[in-house]
Amino acid sequence: MTSADVRPDGTVPFRATLGRSAGLFAAFRAEQSDPARFYGTLARDTVAQLRSYTPLDGRLVVDVGGGPGYFADELRAAGARCLCVDSDAHEMRLHGREADTHGIQGSALELPLRSGAVDVCFSSNVLEHVPDRARMADEMVRVTRPGGLVYLSYTLWLSPWGGHETSPWHYLGGSYAAERFARRHGRRPKNDFGRTMYAAHAGETLRWVRGRTDVEPVDIRPRYLPGWAKPVVRVPVLREFVTWNLLLVLRRLG
Repeated sequence: MTSADVRPDGTVPFRATLGRSAGLFAAFRAEQSDPARFYGTLARDTVAQLRSYTPLDGRLVVDVGGGPGYFADELRAAGARCLCVDSDAHEMRLHGREADTHGIQGSALELPLRSGAVDVCFSSNVLEHVPDRARMADEMVRVTRPGGLVYLSYTLWLSPWGGHETSPWHYLGGSYAAERFARRHGRRPKNDFGRTMYAAHAGETLRWVRGRTDVEPVDIRPRYLPGWAKPVVRVPVLREFVTWNLLLVLRRLG
């Protein structure tokens, strides 16, 4: 990227191509064997995508549920001032990483930040891990300043990866899938239905957006899919299976 690529408002064009989708899904296969490769690739792609909606240089960004800080690393590399908030101290040290020195322990359901404190409230693949998804989304809006941006993406329960490591058995029920995993591996799955993972759907979050008067949608799309797949989000039922990962980009109104 050169300075010529930057738009007058400070944002940068981003193309969601089929080749980009193929690359992401290839990296996804290495999540367990080479987490640095997978999370690094995803973080770079995500920050490039985020920069198409808002400039990041000098912006204060909170990464909700940021765990070991891969996204925070890339956000800072793009010039943002980033604070990572995660409820699990162990998550913040995963994959042999040191805890983020700019991270704090706190709940996504009650963010330890004052209202209107940040320019961008960011969360990647966390919403499906909280029992009260509307409350987490409410909190993300609360801490975002008027004119600021909320970037919220999460894995849909009825997608092929909805059960995470218990997939595709989650289609027979989340509890069944978790018990099957425990029988086969002698331990509970990290993403344990009803404890650390819940059935998150597109419809519920889209209704939440429509019910808010203090945000306006900037973009709603399948996060990993090519740009031409965007219309699927408007199709009830089908979107729950095909979207895979739903991205909502919202502008906080004054």
